[in-house]
Amino acid sequence: MRTVGAALAALSFVGVAALAGCSGEGSGDGVSQNASTTSSPSASPSPSRASGWNPKPGSVAAVGDSITRGFDACSVLADCPEVSWATGSDSLVRSLAVRLLGPAKAVDRSWNHAVSGARMAQLPEQMALAAKERPELVTVMMGANDACRDSVGLMTPVADFRASFEASMRQLRAGAPKAQVYVSSVPDLKRLWSTGRLDKGAKRIWSLGICRSMLAEADDLGPAAVARRDAVQERVVAYNGVLRDVCAKDRHCRYDGGAVFGFRFTGAQLSPWDWFHPSRDGQARLAEIAYRNITAAEPPA
Repeated sequence: MRTVGAALAALSFVGVAALAGCSGEGSGDGVSQNASTTSSPSASPSPSRASGWNPKPGSVAAVGDSITRGFDACSVLADCPEVSWATGSDSLVRSLAVRLLGPAKAVDRSWNHAVSGARMAQLPEQMALAAKERPELVTVMMGANDACRDSVGLMTPVADFRASFEASMRQLRAGAPKAQVYVSSVPDLKRLWSTGRLDKGAKRIWSLGICRSMLAEADDLGPAAVARRDAVQERVVAYNGVLRDVCAKDRHCRYDGGAVFGFRFTGAQLSPWDWFHPSRDGQARLAEIAYRNITAAEPPA
């Protein structure tokens, strides 16, 4: 594992623009750390006739940003899709696709169209690509980059965020009208700040310019800094409201009920190179959350 100093050198050389996205955070209900005995495809419940939701889809397409690409989970400043929570093949992560389909079928029946650095405005294009696969399930994790900007004023307006997500759903429905959609909530960026600010290495890396709207001057507790972080938090909450409401209008869509927003990640579940993206362990937690919600007879409350 590289040291913080090595990470700082690499980040300074390449530039922090590549550090798009944010660490995912999921349900705070104490998800099992050993899902191999409880999350096998054979343990999936049968489809619910009442809801029409199939908890055992036969193929998975993923859209989103750097979290779904496994950015900074394996090496500094690099995508690592094999550890993606949604479609990865890594045996330690046991991605959603592996849990639903098994390792062999997941290779041919899952696709990852996420793009590191993407914001909601880019989701319609990704959805159009996903629709071409004719998947039975599409996973969506998008929105962290809309809030993680150089300043509060640059965050995506809520109305624009809504319009892009609605356009994304229309793109999917044009090509895959019956595909189920699982929508993850945007992570809690303020909790990321409150956890990482206690670590000197995290603050050194953040000082290079990662998610300035929330993480800039991490030790500053003055009124202006507090107001800035509160504004980001309010915007994330508003984004999650949009995801919930738009998803609720589609009979084949299931929102995670705020599970990713509510999960309390530890430092071990964040990338050692940026204290920002999920590590392998963090990716596994996201996979567990998604599998539990997708295979449940009823959607999250």
